Amino acid sequence: MVIERPSLLFLLGFLLVQSCMHQLYSQSLSNSTDQLALIAFKSNITSSPNQTLLAANWTTTTNMCNWVGVSCSRRRQRVTALNLSYMGLEGTISPHIGNLSFLVSLDLSNNYFFSFLPHEISRLHRLRILRLSSNLLEGNIPPTLHYCRKLQVLSLAENKFSGGLPSQMSYCRELVVLSLSFNKFIGSIPKGYGSLEKLQKLYLGDNNLNGSIPRSLFNNSSLKEISLTNNSFYGNIPFDIGLSCPNLEYVVFGMNKFSGRISSYLSNCSKLLVVDFHTNLLSGPIPTSLGRLKYLQELYLNNNQLTGESSEGQELNFLSSLSNCRFLKMLSISRNPLDITLPNSIGNFSVYLESIVASQTQIRGYIPMEIGSLKGLTWLHLSSNNLSGNIPSTIGGLESLQKLFLDHNKIEGSTPEDICQLKNLGDLDLSDNKIFGSIPNCIANLSYLQYLNLSSNRLESSIPLNLWSLGNLQVLDLSLNAFGGYLSPNMKKSDVIEHIDLSRNQITRNIPSIIGSFESLRFLDLSKNSFRGEIPQSFGDLKGLDMLNLSYNNLNGSIPKSLEALSYLKNLNVSFNELSGEIPSGGPFANFTAESFLGNKALCGNQFFDVPPCPSPSSKGLRVKEILLKYVLPGISSIIIILALVYMLRRHRESNKQVPSLPNTLSVLEHRMISYQELCRGTNNFCESNLLGTGGFGSVYKGVLFDGTIVAVKVLNLQLVGAFKSFDAECKVLQTIRHRNLVKVISTCSNLEFRALVLQYIPNGNLERWLYSHNYCLNLLQRVNIMIDIASVLDYLHYGQSEPVVHCDLKPTNILLDDDMVAHVADFGIAKILAENKDFIYTKTLGTLGYIAPEYGSEGKVLIKCDVYSYGIILLEMITRKKPTNDMFVGRLTLRQWINKLLPGRMMKVVDDSLLRIEHGRDIIAIESIFSSIIELGLKCSEELPDERINIKDVVLKLNKIKLALSGNKNNRSV
Repeated sequence: MVIERPSLLFLLGFLLVQSCMHQLYSQSLSNSTDQLALIAFKSNITSSPNQTLLAANWTTTTNMCNWVGVSCSRRRQRVTALNLSYMGLEGTISPHIGNLSFLVSLDLSNNYFFSFLPHEISRLHRLRILRLSSNLLEGNIPPTLHYCRKLQVLSLAENKFSGGLPSQMSYCRELVVLSLSFNKFIGSIPKGYGSLEKLQKLYLGDNNLNGSIPRSLFNNSSLKEISLTNNSFYGNIPFDIGLSCPNLEYVVFGMNKFSGRISSYLSNCSKLLVVDFHTNLLSGPIPTSLGRLKYLQELYLNNNQLTGESSEGQELNFLSSLSNCRFLKMLSISRNPLDITLPNSIGNFSVYLESIVASQTQIRGYIPMEIGSLKGLTWLHLSSNNLSGNIPSTIGGLESLQKLFLDHNKIEGSTPEDICQLKNLGDLDLSDNKIFGSIPNCIANLSYLQYLNLSSNRLESSIPLNLWSLGNLQVLDLSLNAFGGYLSPNMKKSDVIEHIDLSRNQITRNIPSIIGSFESLRFLDLSKNSFRGEIPQSFGDLKGLDMLNLSYNNLNGSIPKSLEALSYLKNLNVSFNELSGEIPSGGPFANFTAESFLGNKALCGNQFFDVPPCPSPSSKGLRVKEILLKYVLPGISSIIIILALVYMLRRHRESNKQVPSLPNTLSVLEHRMISYQELCRGTNNFCESNLLGTGGFGSVYKGVLFDGTIVAVKVLNLQLVGAFKSFDAECKVLQTIRHRNLVKVISTCSNLEFRALVLQYIPNGNLERWLYSHNYCLNLLQRVNIMIDIASVLDYLHYGQSEPVVHCDLKPTNILLDDDMVAHVADFGIAKILAENKDFIYTKTLGTLGYIAPEYGSEGKVLIKCDVYSYGIILLEMITRKKPTNDMFVGRLTLRQWINKLLPGRMMKVVDDSLLRIEHGRDIIAIESIFSSIIELGLKCSEELPDERINIKDVVLKLNKIKLALSGNKNNRSV
């Protein structure tokens, strides 16, 4: 049978169409499976700042390959990657994720996913990258996860996973990165991990692991980085002659229980960049072979029992050998019984050397003159050693130096003027030495100086007037010296100084009243001097003062009643002076005891202070008459004789008066870097019960430092801060920013895998809680006061600095309230750090949906007017009690547009109902006028165009007028 040619072509065409339709049908079914899996995944997200974004974008009316975070293959249109990192998503991970069978990369890091990791994830046989770090996931890792045999990157760090490390992961032979740090894993490292021949990075730090390290790990020629920090590993560190680690660059074993000696064979790992063995039980000499690590950049051996002596008793000059490490940047050997001298060869150290931290190491002898060659050195810490001799004149050659700690040694001589050449110096501590002479006048050249401690020396002469011109000085301690002279009334006002200790000197004359204008002052100790005159009334303006010690002086007059306004004053000591009159009873005086006022014979007041009661006005009049008749009338000549005798006796007594020594029981927070170990202990190892909150930048924990100070510890996301090239230096800048309504940045803590800010603890929660919780309620005056507090902060950040500081993420959760309902703005520091790191300045981590100014969202511009916009939204939110991300604001309708639609006729419809109930009973016309003024101000702040927004200085003025109007219309009701 012969088929005609046209019929044959028709048949072939029909079969081709059928085949294509079948393929399209199959592909449609497959795409539908992926789409249903993603929709199921979205349904498990319970809340998120970006929930509205997902709801609007992840719809069946659009191609799923165009959804936010979704990537598809070109040919089959199957989902190959899902990246929703840093989205603030909260919920559980849906088991339907296992239906995305073509998935190659899954990144859900830096969110708030909780509960267990579904075992269905093991179905993703094509999966190569799995990033779930920085979430709240818990339980065991699914034992079937090793079915993902193509897995190359597994990052589960910063969660709450528990149980043993998954031994089955040794079957994933393609693994390159295995990151399980910051979890609750227990047990030892499975031996099979040594068989992962492609493994380059292994991070197991900050768990509860123990046991010894499998020797096979170091026979892996691919291994580049290994971190086991902060666990309980023990035994020797397995570096010996038979091991091969040709590509190893990072070895981080700090904070464990390793013992024994540091093997000289460690130098066989010739590419090592970082060696961290700090806080272990290592002993024996530090091997000179470390000098063969020619690429070494950082060496941490502090907190061990290492020595500087060889077994033959010869001094082992390992420091000299380290001069061969031409790229060395950081050397930390503190708290080891080294018992060595600093070699002259220290001048040959790397030009890149930034830090030498060698406190409490029994270093003896002189500081070599050659140290002045270290031009790149930023931190020299030689505290608590046995150093003697003078500070070398070459110290001025350390042109990059920012921190110089030579305290608690036996250094003699005068303070060299060469120190004044250290133009970048921020911290200078020469306390507890034998330094004599005077403070060089050139000290004023150190314009960046923040911390100056010269206490417990033999310094004399007067305190230089220009010392007070140091505009960044926060801590000044000149106690226990022999300073004389007086404090000039012309001393310059400081807006940032927090701590002044001039106690136990010989300073005379009056206390300058200008000290009362030091608005950031928290600690003032002028005790055991020869001050006379009255306590300045201006001290009542030191609103942040919590410690005032004026004891053992010659002060007279009364205790200023203005001190009753110092609500933070916890410790007061004015004992052993010549004070008279009534002891104030208001404010903080209700908490003081008799010990605060001892040795002042003419004081009177409450019997609780062990002083006689003050006489009544009538008895005072009779007493005055009696004195006039008895003493004044006998004659002017007698008075002159008596006054002359009193004057001579007093001069004699001042010249011979021996001041008894009293123990100082006041606790003072040191100006120092806080250690990671101290933060761990203070937060119960960052226990969940200490968690105060979480955000896009990290988590905040309540902590207690070793000295009992309660702090808030903000632990920053590692992925975010990993690019910070100068984290500590930038945080130091933050510590110069001081305002009553800013959360204080006390200190920092950082290491290779950890960055944290140590912040002032604000006990009363954030503004969002007070606005939306049913257990709290703010009246209108409280809300206005909070608005003023926030506006004052922005005015200070924008116009009170040499360069404007833009907050970038102003929102109610970043506004904290103290016990007096005073607002303190938090997280301004994060914005400052990010602004210093250009790689991060335009990322989505800056700003929060609903509060971001339009120009920032569309153009990435960071201007002070961005903060004004955010402030305007918060102001509207405080009046309406509606979040800008409320579900009612969909499409193009925003909080601002909704308010505009109801103005002016239905203005009261936008006001918070609970606020109206609180203010019920007021003059309705007056209260409506106040609401109208606030809403109008909020709208002016949140204009679409930056140039049309009101200046924050005008905001402060207008709000203060509103407060006056509100206070004048209270109708005698308590607000």
